[in-house]
Amino acid sequence: MRNLLIAGNWKMNHTPMQSRSFFTDLSKLTSSVGTQHEVLVCVPFLSIEASMDATRKVQGVQIGAQNLHFENDGAYTGEISASMLREVGVRYVILGHSERREYFGETDTIINKKVVKALENNLSPILCVGEVLAQRKSGEQNQVVRTQLVGALSDIDAASMANIVIAYEPVWAIGTGETASPQQAQDMHAYIRSVVSDLYSTKVADKVKILYGGSMKPDNAAELLSQPDVDGGLIGGASLKADSFNAIIEIANELKK
Repeated sequence: MRNLLIAGNWKMNHTPMQSRSFFTDLSKLTSSVGTQHEVLVCVPFLSIEASMDATRKVQGVQIGAQNLHFENDGAYTGEISASMLREVGVRYVILGHSERREYFGETDTIINKKVVKALENNLSPILCVGEVLAQRKSGEQNQVVRTQLVGALSDIDAASMANIVIAYEPVWAIGTGETASPQQAQDMHAYIRSVVSDLYSTKVADKVKILYGGSMKPDNAAELLSQPDVDGGLIGGASLKADSFNAIIEIANELKK
């Protein structure tokens, strides 16, 4: 059975000081999270070290990053390399998020380079895929997601898939208050697993964690996390407050024990 991964994505929120306050608040709610499953918070670059220091008060919380550059070093002003993340103790990094695709023009080819570089540096990519509203309405969602997966996983071997997490983002449900129904989430997660099976094998696909990344909140987490192919959440707004994030963690700990 796949353990759940509850991953917060703070995006461009929380300074180092605010990050410390968040984990202080979380520690007041519980001194040990992720007792049944993994818990991760992907924070802004400048908040990584402060968050790692603060999480010493909360057993079981890992700190991740939200992006990296696909080159080792060089004249790339404003960028962060995989080796830099690894040196400060990061294990997970979000790659291919819909906001990176939309606002920064990241293509499947660029995302593939980032996935390769992350793996070379012993980082686990959380690879994001998903369709926009127009694609969902036109029934193209499966083809869109398959194209993203095939492109991002180009030249990635089966052994490396053990270190990759996939996150499904129904882009139309991010920051809009909309949420895919549990059945819509399950259908797409099952489809993603079938694509991984086609690319590699059923054995590989059965082990890959697939997270739901579309406005998961305490009031819908149980239904979403109960779906057989939903292996956790990539949580945005609800991860910014300790009480709502902890509520989702507690829900996860009650499921799939």
